[in-house]
Amino acid sequence: MTTLPTQPLSPLDGRYRPAVAPLSEFFSEAGLNRARVEVEVEWLIHLTDSKLFGTEPLPLETKEKLRLAYLSFGQEEIDWLAERERVTRHDVKAVEYFVRDRLTQLGLDHLAELTHFACTSEDVNSTAYALTIKRGVEDVWLPAFRAAIDKLRGISLELADAPMLARTHGQPATPTTMGKELGVFVWRLQRVLTRIEATEYMAKFSGATGTWSAHLSAEPKAAWPTITREFVEGGLGLTFNPLTTQIESHDWQVELYDHVKHAGAILHNLAQDIWTYISLGYFTQIPVAGATGSSTMPHKINPIRFENAEANLEIAGGLFTTLGQTLVTSRLQRDLTDSTTQRNIGVAFGHSLLALSNLTGGLDQIALARDVLLADLDGNWEVLAEAIQTVIRAEVVAGRSEIADPYALLKDLTRGHRIGADDLAEFVGRLDIGDAAKQRLLALTPATYAGLAESIVRSKLK
Repeated sequence: MTTLPTQPLSPLDGRYRPAVAPLSEFFSEAGLNRARVEVEVEWLIHLTDSKLFGTEPLPLETKEKLRLAYLSFGQEEIDWLAERERVTRHDVKAVEYFVRDRLTQLGLDHLAELTHFACTSEDVNSTAYALTIKRGVEDVWLPAFRAAIDKLRGISLELADAPMLARTHGQPATPTTMGKELGVFVWRLQRVLTRIEATEYMAKFSGATGTWSAHLSAEPKAAWPTITREFVEGGLGLTFNPLTTQIESHDWQVELYDHVKHAGAILHNLAQDIWTYISLGYFTQIPVAGATGSSTMPHKINPIRFENAEANLEIAGGLFTTLGQTLVTSRLQRDLTDSTTQRNIGVAFGHSLLALSNLTGGLDQIALARDVLLADLDGNWEVLAEAIQTVIRAEVVAGRSEIADPYALLKDLTRGHRIGADDLAEFVGRLDIGDAAKQRLLALTPATYAGLAESIVRSKLK
């Protein structure tokens, strides 16, 4: 057997790369290193802007040239860091040497010792991860999540008036509308979206054990907590964590991953429900030219996008769970379990993004079969038993009926029996209730027994 040329081990970097490639801009090793360079450069600039140790703010032109170290970060820089890390065996130290090299190129050797000044690796890493996660979520994942919600909202509003037999416990139940049922998912997802949008992307920048010890040794009079807070919040747009061990505690990450996992669980529920509606014939699938559903059964159009979404949401959920369990704990002041774990953040978001792509694409390829829904309703007139026994109860309370135990009366008529429109009309005609109530019941059909379903959707999802 031949040996294959180097191949991607993960399907995210192979088969599914087109759907998830935008995430690699942030969650790849190169994306992380670029953010590390950004943190190192901006920290040096912040120190000089603060006029520490007799420095003066750099000229704007010099700052712009220095910032090119990360703004123009590309393959040459990736290769430089990889080569240096093979020597240092330490990724952040390689980044420090990279920044020092750029200072030399710009004739700024006199500032070299401000590179990585008073920093522990986690100061740089926590800040770089906060930047990459914030950008990856806000620039790539959240737009895809919002697009899926908006797509579903549009379908829900379009189908708000489409009556449908509900299937509680998988059995015929009080009618609803397809739009209202899909609207429930929109409502749920919107709540989780609000929580994700409120995420605090936190970083620490307080030295080896979170005490600013080295900083104070170098300059006891400087207000280091204020200086570092201004750097993290004002300079980088993150949230500063002032009380930590050597590492930022990752609690914000756990909260974010829990919310994304929660969103994934709701989407998983949606994918399963759509799959089931397709199997019931409620939705038809729009054929894609040239596509094959089965290698042996030519007629088939399989709901593969929803099945793919299910599987990838399960994988993403498992990874987010692992991230949350691992990142929330660190032995004493520091251990490295978080280091390798965080390198899989992009994998988790990748599977989630792939699921969103499949769900949105799947929703584009289905159409409601209103005739099937109406036929299903017309075959289940027994679902009006709820309305009839409830009306009887109201009539008894109002003194217009003396029927004992209306629920039992309807249970005897309908439980385990299929009855039709004529059977119910005859039954209602004999009821001891007021004429107005009787006429309301005689006018009722399964298709019109959907309550406020349409108005709920239009009022809540507009």
